[in-house]
Amino acid sequence: MKVMVTGARGQLGQDVVKELTRLGITPLPVDVEDFDLTDPQAVERAVAEAAPDAIIHCAAYTAVDKAETEPARCCEINGGGTLNLARAAQKIKAKLCYISTDYVFSGEGETPFEPDDPKRPQNVYGLSKLQGEEAVQGTLTRFFIVRTAWVFGLNGANFVRTMLRLGQERHSVRVVCDQIGSPTYTVDLAAFFCQLIQTDRYGAYHATNEGFCAWSDFAAEIFRQAKLSCRAEPIPSSEYPTPAKRPKNSRLSKDCLDQNGFPRLPAWQDALARYLAEMRQAGQL
Repeated sequence: MKVMVTGARGQLGQDVVKELTRLGITPLPVDVEDFDLTDPQAVERAVAEAAPDAIIHCAAYTAVDKAETEPARCCEINGGGTLNLARAAQKIKAKLCYISTDYVFSGEGETPFEPDDPKRPQNVYGLSKLQGEEAVQGTLTRFFIVRTAWVFGLNGANFVRTMLRLGQERHSVRVVCDQIGSPTYTVDLAAFFCQLIQTDRYGAYHATNEGFCAWSDFAAEIFRQAKLSCRAEPIPSSEYPTPAKRPKNSRLSKDCLDQNGFPRLPAWQDALARYLAEMRQAGQL
């Protein structure tokens, strides 16, 4: 089996390539220097030449706040680029796994969102990722949409790295306490993608590490596991305004995993412990 991985040099893409290799599946890593997602001819040519059996689409515009000032560019990549990739996949009959986000939902309430719940994105990034979902659903029958949240991994900037840096510099850090979700380790997410694409259980899924917490709880656990004396000081979102509106409810229901015979990802605290160990082994902590 050959699997094209877009965004292969990114935080998630690198772990997907590593997991495919571990499983003995041939990875076909591509990134921005290989072709422009927004150029339909370039995408079609690259996919046709590589002839993958499946594509795991990790590439995306992910600058959530910046997207508010350049909405056209964000939607061009996440919406239009995904449509180009879906059309190219359809021509060679390849499966496509599209990585999406909890931001496609309203972010309201306290109940975990189900895959088929109404979509009401509250910012440009969420809208662009919903456009990508619709492009996949409208073009392909052999597709997986996987929504995730609060991602952290070895190969990129993320909340854990930020807290580790601030925790070494300060006695306390103010962190929002009214946004609830699930921290998700790229290693665990990559393993799920690689399992998923070897099946024909198509459709929309939610995949995050198990358990819910506030960002302030997450920060406190980072400090505890890293043995930093810094304290996470809980504050409401109103005291930390951002250009893009953030969802207060990022809870995603994982019942879809149970229903389709997939194991749930480990608890987020366990994932964090393994991530910190990976950072130590890589000399980054």
